[in-house]
Amino acid sequence: MSLLFVCAFIWPVLYLPAVVLLVAWVSLVLVDLLMLFSKGSQNYMSAARVLPERFSNGDHNEVVLHLESFFPYAVKSEVIDELPVQFQKRDFSIKHLLAPRQRMSHRYTLKPLSRGEYHFGALNVFITGRVGFFCRRYRFNKGAMIKVYPSFIQMRRYEIMAISNRLSEIGVKKIRRMGHHTEFDQIRDYIKGDDVRTLNWKATARKGHLMVNQYQDEKSQQVFCMVDMGRTMKMPFDGMTLLDYAINTSLVISNIALLKHDKTGLVTFSNKVNAMLPARNEGRHLQTIMEVLYNQQTDFGEHNLEGLYSMVRHRIHQRSLLILFTNFESLESARRAIPYLGSLAGNHLLMVVFFENEEILRMIKNESGDSEAIYRQAIAEKFVYDKKQIVKEMERRGIYVVLTSPEHLTVDTMNRYLEFKARGLI
Repeated sequence: MSLLFVCAFIWPVLYLPAVVLLVAWVSLVLVDLLMLFSKGSQNYMSAARVLPERFSNGDHNEVVLHLESFFPYAVKSEVIDELPVQFQKRDFSIKHLLAPRQRMSHRYTLKPLSRGEYHFGALNVFITGRVGFFCRRYRFNKGAMIKVYPSFIQMRRYEIMAISNRLSEIGVKKIRRMGHHTEFDQIRDYIKGDDVRTLNWKATARKGHLMVNQYQDEKSQQVFCMVDMGRTMKMPFDGMTLLDYAINTSLVISNIALLKHDKTGLVTFSNKVNAMLPARNEGRHLQTIMEVLYNQQTDFGEHNLEGLYSMVRHRIHQRSLLILFTNFESLESARRAIPYLGSLAGNHLLMVVFFENEEILRMIKNESGDSEAIYRQAIAEKFVYDKKQIVKEMERRGIYVVLTSPEHLTVDTMNRYLEFKARGLI
């Protein structure tokens, strides 16, 4: 248009068309402006963000956006949701062409990688009219907050598979129950088909006919998940720390133990004992465990196994299964801890769960291209060898050990727990 006015100085005949185009352009601008910002147009758009009651850490959680246009004509929309800072995502944008008075929904998922409170900003909807000169912003749902809990989605998945007897589909082994491993219930008359090994000969002699001992399966054993919250658990894997993997697995194991009619408890510690829940099998106990795990604040302190041993000795009197989630990166640090762990294993059934270093394992698998890479690979193999030595030294002290990767942590820990149940160790 400007070029047309310039050319009109040379060819005056172009002046009138240039004026007509200018008037038409100004008219379109005014029409577009009035259509988007006329009186009452502030109610022409409605939007809402629907969040679940809480997010599950390490899982994909669904968020639903509802949009409704009251414009009497089609408009272009761009939705920008201000996501919590923890996701570090600044390019979230959804574009749609909305028909007159159209209602629509859009679903997307978010995967949090740490526990805590997540704050959403405003839900921004930018509307562009037919002409496209102007864009109007609408803001909704400003300041929403949601809490991220340990992975209850994973917990429910394992619970459903345990109830439907399908745990083998995810790698949990079926272990044949060995021997009786039962508690005495009562003495009763012999019935044809009873196991002759349960005959009570003293009662038989007194009564003059065969009597047998009746047993019931052992239940209500105590299982404690003990989570190290010190610096060794701050190592990352696939975006999450080892601590969060341990917390998610603790929740799953606690739920499975309750399904097996055992009592579950919880201990979290670093340089001191942070929280201690006595073992119970009440209906609301699992929710209490989840709340405690959600509220735990981590630090970079060194774990204090001496304080942990003192607490266990004074507060856990019944023989229990202690599942200790921790990590050792050197043989020296493990040797400092083994005396305390051996003392715990003297009074309880202790299972220490610690982690393979995935970065080191990947380094070993890579082909060595030069002398420097060969040196790095040799050092990496030394670290792997030390981990195996840690396992051997602990097993010599009567400590059960699970050395696993974070991605296989839940399945490997559950396999060991079910093995203990089948062997009657708890």
